[in-house]
Amino acid sequence: MNSFIKQLYACQKSNQSLVCVGLDPNMDKINALGVDLSTWLKSIVDSVAHQVCAFKPQIAHFSAISAEEELLQIIAYIHENYPDVPVVLDSKRGDIGTTAEKYADEAFKKYKADAVTVNPYLGQDSLQPFLDYADKGVIALCKTSNVGSNEFQNLILNNGQTLYQQVAENAANKWNDNNNVLLVVGATYPEELAKIRSIVGEMPLLVPGIGAQGGDVSATLKAGLNDNLEKSGLIISSSRGIIYAGDTSQNYASEASQACQHLNRQINDFWSI
Repeated sequence: MNSFIKQLYACQKSNQSLVCVGLDPNMDKINALGVDLSTWLKSIVDSVAHQVCAFKPQIAHFSAISAEEELLQIIAYIHENYPDVPVVLDSKRGDIGTTAEKYADEAFKKYKADAVTVNPYLGQDSLQPFLDYADKGVIALCKTSNVGSNEFQNLILNNGQTLYQQVAENAANKWNDNNNVLLVVGATYPEELAKIRSIVGEMPLLVPGIGAQGGDVSATLKAGLNDNLEKSGLIISSSRGIIYAGDTSQNYASEASQACQHLNRQINDFWSI
């Protein structure tokens, strides 16, 4: 088990949480609260840090507003103040050769993320610079939560598998020499999630699509948990449904905390059904 996955599982156990909170700044909403970006980010992180298993800042939401420095600062803030909570940089990078190497360096050397999301559709050579960081997590897109994912990811290949199933197969059996590969699988597709779980065994899966995108918590847990049904195997990501729960209130941080608590209760109630 690599360092990122060890940290992830330890945090899930200590915080009794499978929830990953995405950090996606929207300056229209943040400005309406009368605070600056750094204050908002720290307030959100402080309000939910003991209720989550990871944070997931989305790089485009920062770079689009020239807030790379704030991204650096919030990752450093999490590492310093909540060192047990891993940080996933959501960048979905995918390229070849030296460009892929620079994208890997960006995630792990510049931003010092514990894991990064990547696009695997250029093949293993495009992933290798990320995979070579053996202590980091490499989270490859497999079956994404958006409606348009069916356009390519569900295509049937000559071997009878769908494209997303082939990605899962490669992730489990070709790319994972360092045991640091994870997959992105949307909560909006529980049937596909179950098929992917059957292919990859106990590999952790990052699951977006709960909350604003309409994914069902119970269906996700039934389809995606490890076979032993212990509280492991999933990283359930929610962004807008938590961080903007209080977007019209000066109590935005406490309302984010309440929204995170609510999602945690929904997840933990599964074991009492």
